[in-house]
Amino acid sequence: MNDGNVIRLRYEINSGDFAGAWESCADLKRVLSRAGFSSEVSRRAISALYEGVINIVIHADYGRANVDIEPDKIIIEINDQGPGISELEFAMREGYSRASDSARSLGFGAGSGLPNMRRFADAMELCSAAGAGTRVKMVFDAR
Repeated sequence: MNDGNVIRLRYEINSGDFAGAWESCADLKRVLSRAGFSSEVSRRAISALYEGVINIVIHADYGRANVDIEPDKIIIEINDQGPGISELEFAMREGYSRASDSARSLGFGAGSGLPNMRRFADAMELCSAAGAGTRVKMVFDAR
């Protein structure tokens, strides 16, 4: 969907849906390439989206990633219906993970998702609480 100069993308991700997570990132890559964003800004936004949707796949029952692409910025908002994060301070530390053994056996759950999202974004807001799901909003400046 395109509202004037804004391109809006919506991705629905279910628990265990690795293919859906990959496809959302591939789609964003195609759209950003067509829109003319630099490879550096595109790489950061796609990498952050990947970290967010993989968190949905391995931790939540269901979630959505909403991407608004404006001429001068990319806004990614990820909301999930998962267990929430009771220890936000720890979750933002490199290496902290509550991933299941099955997710770890697939190579996920190294505890770099949220720290990478913060590193890739120019601005990030994180809201979560135990039992209440998680919301992450990231902004990528394209100027």
